[in-house]
Amino acid sequence: MKRIRILGTGSYVPPKVLTNFDLQAMGLDTTDEWITQRTGVRERRIAAPDVNTSDLAYQAAIQALDMAGMTAKELDLIVLATVTPDTCCPAAANWLQARLDAPQAVTFDITAACSGFVFALNVASQYLLAGFSKNALVIGAEVMTRTLNWKDRKTCILWGDGAGAAILAAGKGEHQLLSTHVHTDGANGQDLLLPGGGSSTTPISHESVDKGLHTLNLIEANMSFKVAVRHFVDSIKEAVQHNQVAVEDIDWFIPHQANLRMFQSIGKTLKVPMEKFYVTIHKYGNISSASCAIAFDEAVRDGSIKKDHLVCLPVFGGGLTWGSALVRW
Repeated sequence: MKRIRILGTGSYVPPKVLTNFDLQAMGLDTTDEWITQRTGVRERRIAAPDVNTSDLAYQAAIQALDMAGMTAKELDLIVLATVTPDTCCPAAANWLQARLDAPQAVTFDITAACSGFVFALNVASQYLLAGFSKNALVIGAEVMTRTLNWKDRKTCILWGDGAGAAILAAGKGEHQLLSTHVHTDGANGQDLLLPGGGSSTTPISHESVDKGLHTLNLIEANMSFKVAVRHFVDSIKEAVQHNQVAVEDIDWFIPHQANLRMFQSIGKTLKVPMEKFYVTIHKYGNISSASCAIAFDEAVRDGSIKKDHLVCLPVFGGGLTWGSALVRW
């Protein structure tokens, strides 16, 4: 039976920091205390105006390739998860391929909102297991701050920009991607919506801009919170049951970084101490598909994840989408 290894990881966040105090100074009706208590976010990173999603992805990819001891010429698949591609066409993965100078690689984007990195892991795994590819670059990358209405307190306080990456290959050895699990619920996709830019709102008009159709809309925050926690919990249970381990056997939970209170609810439901949750939301905010990828890379690099550790990456996002990955490091 073929297995999947993680050969390297990488991440990148832009240098510009926007704090909660900065938001307050911009005239937003909020405070650092209000944001921190409700979300756990203290600051987030903002991409410069001339920096695109593929630029962030490139920096994360270079780190992952370096850890793997590979060059871009050895890649034959690049899967980039994003809801903020450089352009609708070509895909952000195509722009990335050109910058990496990897013309031999098949490249494409996938859209699964905040669940994107795990969905991309799932897709790349199938290519590797089928023998279609030998080495795959999987990335979650976003410039979420360009989707925001900076006067909408319930959304603009949450998001940031960045990218996380992993190199996958088929084979036995250390750093095994044991399984991935993905699900969708299109019937409830309107709960977290970025309507503008698709065929339902093109061509872009003054009317569509005035209606706020080109910024992110969170329809019902309380309902989304409850639904997210339920799917996070179910995804964790699915991963451990599939691999015949117990929740208590997991050394680290690295969820999509959506809300600190969500982690607390997940921990309470599963009787997991907060010390087992690796958290980056306080310094980066929610970076959609990139969040758990960035956190995973940081946990690898700072030594939190050690040899033989079991690591679970549960995710939930708009669409609705959810799932999990389980790694034996």
